[in-house]
Amino acid sequence: MLNFDFYNPTHIVFGKGQLEQLDALTPKNSTVLITYGGGSAKRTGVLAKVKTELAKSDRNVLEFGGIGANPELSVLMGAVDIVRKEKVDFLLAVGGGSVMDGTKFIAIASVADDFIGKERELLNFGFTPVPVEGAVPMGTVLTLPATGSEMNCGAVITDGEDKLPVFSTFTFPKFSILDPELTYTLPVTQVANGVVDTFVHTVEQYVTYPAEARFQDRTAEGILQTLIEIGKKTVEEPENYDARANLVWCATMALNGLIGAGVPQDWNTHMIGHEITALFGIDHAKTLAMVQPAVWKVRKEQKKEKLLQYAERVWGITEGDEETRIDAAISKTEEFFQSLGIKTRLGDHDIGEEGIDRIIESLDKHGMTALSETGDVTLDISRKILQAAL
Repeated sequence: MLNFDFYNPTHIVFGKGQLEQLDALTPKNSTVLITYGGGSAKRTGVLAKVKTELAKSDRNVLEFGGIGANPELSVLMGAVDIVRKEKVDFLLAVGGGSVMDGTKFIAIASVADDFIGKERELLNFGFTPVPVEGAVPMGTVLTLPATGSEMNCGAVITDGEDKLPVFSTFTFPKFSILDPELTYTLPVTQVANGVVDTFVHTVEQYVTYPAEARFQDRTAEGILQTLIEIGKKTVEEPENYDARANLVWCATMALNGLIGAGVPQDWNTHMIGHEITALFGIDHAKTLAMVQPAVWKVRKEQKKEKLLQYAERVWGITEGDEETRIDAAISKTEEFFQSLGIKTRLGDHDIGEEGIDRIIESLDKHGMTALSETGDVTLDISRKILQAAL
């Protein structure tokens, strides 16, 4: 097992009716800015319920909506201006990963005095924590299980054709309320996306190379097996509480640092997927479903031991030679994504060789020239991966 430094201070409040804890969790006598997305929080009544809970104590409550999928820097700066002007001292993200990610950027940028007027530079640090001394504290009310942003300190922010990560230990949510019932009204495609996103988050930390991290491996396998068991059910039965509750918790646990502690991590699929989303506007999870099987097809040899372990422990594949078992596991994965209504080919989204050229150019532009858990995926190998996904 590799050395690691694990820290996660987020308070999780999980289950039916737990929104009633919001008043107790949110600072009294504070100015709170509620952030949300494109309007579903209003249409479903979640925003009204949140405001009702916050009104139980003396607070000044403000709102900022319009944080869309792939949160845009230009939009987020509108919220930063409000935080500064109104002296907001607590942020409450009501939504899914995009709203939570955007709120993390708002939390940093609003008090990053060294970056006033040049907030774009906060996106230049990649996976290195941004050099700030604090952030506006925040909490979350989850309405879309997928990214795990409710229990981690990372975010991905969009600026034009750039999708860039932002990290700071100051942006761990102080609390996150996870009520599966608040996710019942999600469109089918968003639920399916959440299953795929969670699945790929898990394998990016699991299907690498052996590190004698038995707890992490078994925990990752448990998440994957659970998703396989409940994925189709929670898509088809949106008010099946037990299925949805398991999806919500899997999504949180897949990216809160636990299964990634002490193990090599890949993120090749995510880096390529981010470029596809930025260039073609395809949902993040849908890009992952296209790229992940292709990564394994091209990287069979480098990932052989863990792919064989994945085949046996997750899919129960034990017969045939090594290549047959690996191929069967990849096929099973593709079939699982497809069973959720998610397409697994670039061609399904009208992306051909010309599109691959654009993706490679964008990877080069953003310095994504040495990807994978071993840093040996060059642009040429990324091209092979994309061609395998055609």
